[in-house]
Amino acid sequence: MKLNTKRTIRFFWKHIKNYKFSVLFLILGVIIATVAELVAPYFYKLFLDLLVETSDRSQSFNQLVIIITAICGINLISWAAWRITILFVNIKFQAKVMGNISNECFEVMHNHSYNFFTNNFSGSLVRKINRIVRAFESIMERIYFDLIPIILKITIIFVVLFYIQPILGIVMIVWTILFCLFNLFCIKYRWKFDISKAKADTKTTARLADTITNAVTIKLFAGFKYEISKYAKIIGDWMKKTQDSWRVNEYIQAVQHFAMIVLEFIVFIVVIIYWEKGVLTAGDFIWIQAYILTLFERIWGFGRVIQEFLRDFADAEEMIEIIYKDKEIKDKINAKELAITRGKIDFQKVNFFYDKKVKIINSLTLKIKPGEKIALVGPSGGGKTTVAKLILRFFDIQKGTIKIDDQNITDVTQESLRSKISLVPQDPILFHRSLMENIKYGCRNATKEEVIAASKMAKCHDFIIKLPKGYDTFVGERGIKLSGGERQRVAIARAILANNPILILDEATSSLDSESESLIQQALNNLMKNKTTLIIAHRLSTIMKADRIIVFKDGKIAEEGIHSDLILKESGLYKRLWDLQSGGYLIEN
Repeated sequence: MKLNTKRTIRFFWKHIKNYKFSVLFLILGVIIATVAELVAPYFYKLFLDLLVETSDRSQSFNQLVIIITAICGINLISWAAWRITILFVNIKFQAKVMGNISNECFEVMHNHSYNFFTNNFSGSLVRKINRIVRAFESIMERIYFDLIPIILKITIIFVVLFYIQPILGIVMIVWTILFCLFNLFCIKYRWKFDISKAKADTKTTARLADTITNAVTIKLFAGFKYEISKYAKIIGDWMKKTQDSWRVNEYIQAVQHFAMIVLEFIVFIVVIIYWEKGVLTAGDFIWIQAYILTLFERIWGFGRVIQEFLRDFADAEEMIEIIYKDKEIKDKINAKELAITRGKIDFQKVNFFYDKKVKIINSLTLKIKPGEKIALVGPSGGGKTTVAKLILRFFDIQKGTIKIDDQNITDVTQESLRSKISLVPQDPILFHRSLMENIKYGCRNATKEEVIAASKMAKCHDFIIKLPKGYDTFVGERGIKLSGGERQRVAIARAILANNPILILDEATSSLDSESESLIQQALNNLMKNKTTLIIAHRLSTIMKADRIIVFKDGKIAEEGIHSDLILKESGLYKRLWDLQSGGYLIEN
């Protein structure tokens, strides 16, 4: 058994064992219903024997009524067992477990690192969670609607056939063993086709989600024909693998059906021989035939059940890989809550690289005083945005330490760390929820009045109240219904409401027009009061009043100082960047 299959079983069992009594009632109900279904054919045998062998119809009438009543009673018992089991046990039990699985998958998914989400399609991740939940539902239904009844019915039928005529029992056992061995061989052979189909299905979903997310980009760059050709290629691969899987399955079913025709012929011959000898009655024939048909149905279903089991496990294992995947960023076992009293940030000889070939931060030592306003500037790829991500512990450094108020950020919980830091990114992404909910995300127990006050400071209140539903307006997926500047002002309002001691502004005014920027600059100044602030900027005009400007190049500090000093360094990098922006970009020949 593969490692992921074992993990899937353990994962499902972890959730099932919390409802042991429900499982026991389920199994008991299935046993009662199944046994009742197998008892009924015996009474049909008695009924037919009485019809055929009786010479006095009036005398047999009462006996026939009793038999019919017994058949009706047995069928009612079977019906009641199934209905009670499903209505009062299974529905409640299964829905609860599915909900618990979905909750755990949600928690596990969001506990993965920033890097995990940048390397996976959101649509693919959503599908994996949905698949494992549906896989559990399907597996449980296969167990108590198919597997348990199959085992019970085959066992009871074999015992009864041996009782009626041993040769029939032997024939059926030999045939069943051969049939099941053939099924297992075929299932193993088909498994690779099912896995291939599942992977192709995931690729299709991921590509579809990616194109829908970037629908505007496709339109802007006239990429429709290109995207549809790429999607058609992926769909073509999916169709081929789906056809291969279905074709193999059809071949297997053709052989199975032929084997059943052969068995039925053999059994009929045996029954006729023993009927001729007077060993078997007409009722026995009906009894045997009912059991053979039941056996056919169940054994035929056995192959299908195993195939569905494997398909469900294949679907579940995609999520199981994520559940058991090591977290890139982990809290220590005894991690404490971060306590910020001042807001001092200290980088000590920090080295960081995404892989061993590309070092992003190179032996960085940087001390940021409490309440200091630091601007990080420099060419693209210099490492300034990475510094912000390291403070938030989106990545772990390879060497050195990062401390906040003398607390190593690896010694505190990630949640407490990020709850003390507000980030206003270059391109804020909003929830497809109301503006009220989006802004309140900075402080989820804030009052409406506090939200409005923060919005006014961020200069977004005026445009919000002009919307048809005001603060109850939904902003669309990722905030697409708002302009870039409006999204950024909403993000600033959220940061104002959070009121955290450390603030990171990552190109926070880059999407604003000049008028909006001037409106919001005062709000940002108010927001930054008494806060340790890192301002990541390309537009140097926005950071002229920073307490200190750090110029990054190739992961190192190239220069640092205040604006008025740095622009005086004729050969300095900051001076060069300032001249390019204030005097126009240079064209070099």
